[in-house]
Amino acid sequence: MATTLPAPPEEVWPWLAQMGCNRGGWYSWDRLDNGGRPSAERIVPAWQRLEQDQRLDSLPSGDAWFTVAVLEPERTLVLRSQTKLPSGRPFDGRYEPLPKAYIDSIWGFHLRSEPGGRTRLIVRARGRSRPRPLTRTMDMLFWEPAHLIMQTRQFHNLRARVNAAAA
Repeated sequence: MATTLPAPPEEVWPWLAQMGCNRGGWYSWDRLDNGGRPSAERIVPAWQRLEQDQRLDSLPSGDAWFTVAVLEPERTLVLRSQTKLPSGRPFDGRYEPLPKAYIDSIWGFHLRSEPGGRTRLIVRARGRSRPRPLTRTMDMLFWEPAHLIMQTRQFHNLRARVNAAAA
């Protein structure tokens, strides 16, 4: 999925850098993905620091998170989530064996400079999971439609915030 934002990558990046529950939020449907707290309407300097392997809470409780897997400021941010099923508890496949049932997914944000001082934001989501017969059904019936709805809303809200900041 992709959208064009009305500002150069260096002005879009801070919005991505502060994503996460207990930070700037996810800019989507806050009631669903940010514990009902509104996502940030401004850039907050305290949330601008990102590091490789940093955890970004995906739930307000901090019981689940994304890990910063790839970080190229003003260019690429890839978040990874590894979750045991059915417990929903995170795991780290680098240090422990894969569970019998799991979801391992990435969510990548790629910024490309466009003419006129604009940015093309390309978002890629990929995952692998097992047992595949069960997780494939869940992907098709729930995760893929949910991602489409949430990602579309995130694009809309990011565009509004970038527009407001540029004004």
